[in-house]
Amino acid sequence: MQDFLLFLCVGFLAQIVDGALGMAYGVISSTVLLSFGVPPATASASVHAAEVFTTAASAGSHTVNKNVNWKLFAPLALGGVVGGGLGAFVLTSIDGDLIKPWITAYLAIMGGVIIWRATRQTRARLFPLKLAGPLGVVGGFFDAVGGGGWGPTVTTTLVGSGQDPRASIGTTNTAEFFVTSAISATFLAALLTGHWDQAEGVATHAMAVLGLILGGLIAAPFAGVIARIAPRRVLTYGVGAVVLLSAGYQALRLFKLI
Repeated sequence: MQDFLLFLCVGFLAQIVDGALGMAYGVISSTVLLSFGVPPATASASVHAAEVFTTAASAGSHTVNKNVNWKLFAPLALGGVVGGGLGAFVLTSIDGDLIKPWITAYLAIMGGVIIWRATRQTRARLFPLKLAGPLGVVGGFFDAVGGGGWGPTVTTTLVGSGQDPRASIGTTNTAEFFVTSAISATFLAALLTGHWDQAEGVATHAMAVLGLILGGLIAAPFAGVIARIAPRRVLTYGVGAVVLLSAGYQALRLFKLI
């Protein structure tokens, strides 16, 4: 019960940040699980199982609050499904830590770009639709391998390119439901077919996953409201700050300083 309450709080706080800024649920949840000694692939599978439910609720909130750019949504979601399925398959076969330095470097650069845009108050621009599919593939792949890279990759890129933060956050969160579902299905298929023989007891973390789900579901309805009412500049600063904090934390872990 103690683990359940802990992860309920983690799920609630992570979803509040994720729903408002388009990222961090996977990163926060995965980090806590890893700190409890859960293997990387198992942590990623557990978080994505929880996200199937929380992203559905968050997507509904953003849709109701009209935060979604539907033209951008379709290619982004499709690309994310492809990249997510591929990333989940790779994670059950190799060490996902090999690409983390590259993800960290990318986040650090884009975080700086976003803060610069917020400071300069640059005008919102439309993200090229022809690049939405490839961005989804990369974001889905990083999400599966890193246990929470969809938001940091996709939301960061959209906001960094000048896309309106509200539409970036809402569209990314809504597309994430399909990406998460594809990743979870791939993990399940790998487990059932015997390809993933290092699962190390996903069922033993059932209470933690249940806590993440319930905490996320409680917080999810607030996601769309926060993104709708918050000023554009505040959202931009918020995204940039979370990205830089995430990059800094990952850098400290890479250099084994924490």
